[in-house]
Amino acid sequence: MRRVFQHLTAAAVLSLTAMTAQADPAVWRFEWPETDFTNTSVENWVEVLSGGPPKDGIPALTDPAFIAAQDDTRLVGREPVITVVIEGEARAYPLRYLTWHEIVNDRFGDVPVAVTFCPLCNSAMVFDRRVGERELEFGVSGKLRNSDMIMYDRQTFSWWQQAIGQGIVGELNCVTLTHLPSWMESWDQFKAAHPDGVVMNEPGWPRSYGQNPYVGYDSLRRPFLYSGEEPPHGIPALMRVVRVGDRAWTMGRLAAEPEIREAGVVLTWEGEQASALDGAIIATSKPVGSIRVRDEDGNDLPHDVMFAFAFHAFFPDGTWMLPN
Repeated sequence: MRRVFQHLTAAAVLSLTAMTAQADPAVWRFEWPETDFTNTSVENWVEVLSGGPPKDGIPALTDPAFIAAQDDTRLVGREPVITVVIEGEARAYPLRYLTWHEIVNDRFGDVPVAVTFCPLCNSAMVFDRRVGERELEFGVSGKLRNSDMIMYDRQTFSWWQQAIGQGIVGELNCVTLTHLPSWMESWDQFKAAHPDGVVMNEPGWPRSYGQNPYVGYDSLRRPFLYSGEEPPHGIPALMRVVRVGDRAWTMGRLAAEPEIREAGVVLTWEGEQASALDGAIIATSKPVGSIRVRDEDGNDLPHDVMFAFAFHAFFPDGTWMLPN
């Protein structure tokens, strides 16, 4: 299996046994002197590993530039984007950029948002950046827990678990961010639905935008830097699942049942997009389903399309919505 994890240094592929020696907050304190490690909900520090890059080695973006969707000449057909619509304003955040930056700090009018993508978990979530009266700005810590990105905020230097949107270390430990509705779809789908929408312009960083630094990742049997349990029910670790709250529906089931109405949720398979984690070029990678999640009145619901192992790791008591 080909793997070109360009973000990840040789140190990141040491054995997990060797890495456990670093799994001690006393070590992290030297790198993070402003983080309060005495306030934490992490019970087992062995779960926290370096992904390779240091703090801000993967540079989060702030206040990105946008152009009219009709004026973009870089994206093609099935390329995946994260779509966010707030108060009628539609924006597309291409994974060709998010794969290299992982967090975009943006703003819709008075609503500050963090658009996040963790490639190792396929988790794309959008959060309101406000906590009480405080507005946060997020960066990439370079740390992983259960293979999921640990974010940090630049105001308190607290650590945040991206897959659950919750503080896990520092002043804001156990605080939960508001998860906003968003969805992944193809560039063609976005343009068709939002002809007057805008798309994030290419950032000014020297990155191979459009290329996939995780070639073949979503075809592996086991995820990278993960030592936890396999998902139950024989579900492959890197099968995509649709998570709504603490429930998960597998993409295998959605492929067989393109519309599912359960637990007050309506899930529909509405076309295809290219996987961001398959071939060397994202635009020509294998197709995966574009999923929409709404309530029974047709309103979009916050959700995530993540790998099964990540759902099991962060929602061990969650409900698997299996076929009858």
